[in-house]
Amino acid sequence: MPAPPHRHERLSDQVRDEVAELVAAELKDPRIGLATVTGVELSPDYRHVLALVTVLGEAEEQKRTLEGLESAAGFVAHELARRLRLRRMPEVVFALDRDAQEAERVDALLREMKGKP
Repeated sequence: MPAPPHRHERLSDQVRDEVAELVAAELKDPRIGLATVTGVELSPDYRHVLALVTVLGEAEEQKRTLEGLESAAGFVAHELARRLRLRRMPEVVFALDRDAQEAERVDALLREMKGKP
């Protein structure tokens, strides 16, 4: 029987907050640049977490940061299970959130169109 929707939303918010804190304060991998957790997607059974991150910098910097985050995924999963008192340790996967880049690109195109007669 699935959990009530409000519980899923509340747990998703807690997971996002904890992952953001871990990325910002506790991961010491030199490959990880300036990364911001923009959201998480939590599976209905709470076994999988997809953490969406934005990374400032060029494509190479983003790639290195994502590699650093992926190598720390086990630690992040362990800390999530401990801090949120989850029965099972979730599998954590990091992915780049391209929404901000797309919005910036669309904004630049709109500005360019306004400038042309």
